[in-house]
This record gives sequence, C-alpha cells and structure tokens, in this order.
Amino acid sequence: MSEHDLIDDAHAHAAHAGKPCAVVIGGRKLSIEEVVAIANGRATVALSGDPAWRSRIQRGADFLRRHLAAGETVYGVNTGYGDACVVDVPMELVEALPLQLTRYHGCGMGAYLDDAQALAVIAARLNSLAYGFSGVRPVLLERLADLINHRVLPRIPSEGSVGASGDLTPLSYVAAALVGEREVMFDGTLRDAAGVWAQLGHTPLTLAPKEGLALMNGTAVMTGLACLAFARAEHLARLTARLTALSTIALDGRAAHFDAMIFEAKPHAGQAEAAAWIRADLIGRDDTPGHRLQDRYSIRCAPHVIGVAVDALSWVRRDVENELNSANDNPLIDPDGERVLHGGNFYGGHIAFAMDALKTAVANLADLMDRQLALIVDDKFNNGLPRNLTGATSARAPINHGFKAVQISSSAWTAEALKHTMPASVFSRSTEAHNQDKVSMGTIAARDCLRVLELTEQVAAAHTLATVQALKLRLRINEATLVPEPLREFAQEVAALSPFVDEDRALERDLRALTARIADCALVEGGAS
Repeated sequence: MSEHDLIDDAHAHAAHAGKPCAVVIGGRKLSIEEVVAIANGRATVALSGDPAWRSRIQRGADFLRRHLAAGETVYGVNTGYGDACVVDVPMELVEALPLQLTRYHGCGMGAYLDDAQALAVIAARLNSLAYGFSGVRPVLLERLADLINHRVLPRIPSEGSVGASGDLTPLSYVAAALVGEREVMFDGTLRDAAGVWAQLGHTPLTLAPKEGLALMNGTAVMTGLACLAFARAEHLARLTARLTALSTIALDGRAAHFDAMIFEAKPHAGQAEAAAWIRADLIGRDDTPGHRLQDRYSIRCAPHVIGVAVDALSWVRRDVENELNSANDNPLIDPDGERVLHGGNFYGGHIAFAMDALKTAVANLADLMDRQLALIVDDKFNNGLPRNLTGATSARAPINHGFKAVQISSSAWTAEALKHTMPASVFSRSTEAHNQDKVSMGTIAARDCLRVLELTEQVAAAHTLATVQALKLRLRINEATLVPEPLREFAQEVAALSPFVDEDRALERDLRALTARIADCALVEGGAS
C-alpha cells in the first residue's frame, strides 16, 4: 500500500467515525490527497507544534522588520508593486501599503469557486507560507487555518489571473476575508467577513508589511485546483478501465486482448497497469474468440489510451506536489541567512504545463468512452444487442429509442471536451506596463482542465448507464454469460441509481446523480497510482 493510500485510509476512517482528522501544516510536505481531504471536509488543519518551525516563522517576520528599520529597500514592502517597483513608499505609508494591494485587486469576474475549490486554494496558500520563506507572522497562518477549520470561505471569482506574479486577483479575496472586507460564505449563508470574525471572537487581521503580497503573490489558486483535478482524473482513468471490461462482456468481446505478455512487450507502466485493471475485472472470462478475432480499437487498444493518462498522472503528481510544497511568492525572506531574495517563484509554468497535458489525456478518455458507447448502441456493431439498447417488448419496440439521445449528448460533451484541449500555457500576454511580460496562464489551464473533467465525467455517466443496460440485455440473450464479481457488484451499484430502461424515460436526473458520484471519486474503489 502506497503512502497516498495510507493517507486516504486514515481520512476515510476518521470521517467514518465522524471526526475529521487534522492535517499538520508546517515542517512537513503536504500531499495532493491531503489537500483533497481538506477540500472535501474530511480533514481539518492544525499548525505544527514544533518549536523549531514556529521559531523559523517568527524569525522571518522579525528579520524583515529589522531590515526595514535599517533603511533597506524591499520590493512591495517599501516600494510600489510591479512596474511601480521604482516608486519609493515613505515609511509612514508602509503599514498602509498591504491593504491597498488587496483592495485594488478586487476586480475578479466569472463564476465563483465552489466550497471545495476555495478550501483547496486556502490550504495551498497556507502550506506555501508555512514553508518559512515569506516573512509573515504566525498569526497570519493561524487566521488562514481558521478560514479552513471554521469554513469561512472567501467568495473567489475564478477569472482574472494570468498565472505569474501569482494569482493576484483571486487571492486578493482570501486576503480581504482576513482583514474583514468583502463577503464570505459561512454556515451556508453569504455574510460580511467582519461580522463573521466578530461571531468567532476575533478582530479582523491588520496586515503587517509584506503580508498582503505574501498572501497574493503565489500560485495557490492554480495549485489548489490542480490537486482537485488530479484526484478526479485518477478516478476517471480507473473508471474508464472498468467500463472497458464491462463493454467487453456486453459486446461479447475477447479478454485475450489484455493478456499481460502484450504489455510486457511494450513496457509503458501506465498501459500495463490499465490492462491489469481490465484483466482483474474480466477474471475467469473465456478467451476463445467470440464474434470477431479482434475487437475494434476502442476496446482492444483501451489500455494504450488509458495508459497515457495513468503515466501522465505520475509526473503531474510530481510537479503539482513540488509546487504545493514550495515558497512561491516574491521576494523571499531567508530567516537564517538574513537575506531578501528577489526572484520569480510566483511563475506557474509547471502547473500550466501539467494541466494542459492532463486535460488532453482526460479528453482522450472521453473520446474513448464515447467510441465504446457508439459501438454498444449500434445494432450493426454490438453483436446482437437491440438497436439503441432499448429494453422494450417487441410490441413496444417500434416507438422506443432507448439510449439514442444519450449517445448524441455524449458525442456533444466529448466534442466540447476535445475543443478545450487547446493549451493555455502558450497564450502568454504581456501585461502591467510590460513588467509581467511573460506569464504562465496556469490558472486558466487549471480551470480548463476542470471543465474537461466535468464534460468527461458526463460522458462517463452516459457510458456507465448504457453499458449496464447492455450487460442486462446480453444476459437476456444468454443467461450463461459470465459476469465476474467486480463487474456484477458495479452493475448493481449503478442499477440502484438508475433502473433498467424498459420503456423510454427522461434520464437527466439519473445522469446528474451518477455524474456527481463520479466527480466525488465515489463510483470505483481505488485509482491510478
């Protein structure tokens, strides 16, 4: 069992006991799974009690104060921001500068991040600042932890970041919540942030020099969203493999296409793993040829398609977790060497590229599932199943159309997913008086990836309903058809959400319920690793 599986198990046991476990922040690395657990309400956060870590955080803030008192210049602390770094800020205005930054960036647009996304963003920002290179006070970390633990969720607009100089505009809404400005969601109600802090017994935070910049000048939005995208993509890869196994039985296809030796001869690890999942789901199935010596590509080559996503997830994890466990603001404050380091760690290029690649791999899963679904509903290719998988009696068959419209909708969702695979990272725009003249577009890439995931989950829901219907129709044709236990249990779980379609009915509600299960990574146990 991997470290990530152990983390998942710990959170699952805690949630089952009704007690969310606490993820420790500070002095340790955070995993994608821990961010997802925080985002989904299965975990709270607790700042490390290690005295050495707490001392490091305080020393950074203390050194910055001494450095300023000695008359040194620090970007964004006693200078203007961005291209205005050449503007000196008088000492009497230094304390007021952080609040100005949070206010003028309050111009976000677009849909607001949902609760899970907001929590993932806050967790990512907290963990970065806890790295000890940002010059913030411990109280700032405590208030960020309060946002998570009390579920005081800033209303964060999704649009407005170019992904370098950090996610400035969306993160300004996190900073504003800490200082008691703008609106937050609390107890399911839209509230004024200052009123919520009063209810919790706190006064809004007064930002110290650099703390506004430290909160906003980082990659937390794209990174938090990337963590959520990773988990959903991992689940979809496993689900696509399961649906391939189910489709093989529904189409009376061949299990021999997934023989281990085939994948030893072409040793891509993800491809072999996907084939192993399918073999496990087909255990005991007769390998003798059925209707065709070779099944069509969408069945026979499924491990090769799924394997690309599984292999991509390995390096996507590496890059996302590196970004998650980094100091990604500017300037960095070295509390040990007592140096101020002006650099560009706010640049989100790794997340941008990872999300651009992941959305392409996921869209290919949508395309694969849509092609399998097209085979299953078409009586020219489905090896004896009724046209459009209608379950109607012969007398009612002329007016029943089964899954015809579901397949059309699946094709529409797939096309839209494929359209969104245009990489965002190559669309850098020079902005802010050509100071930010090369930017990552990482947050747009992450949002695009989530949209591709949403569409692909809808395709997966359609394919799941249709394939379970097809399995029941295959059993109607041949009761002796072997259905291995994992697939039998899966079909039963799906049937509990959506009964067999014997007479045409609207399937929107069934599709929405199943899509929600898939988005919650709750339909298939386990996932890619």
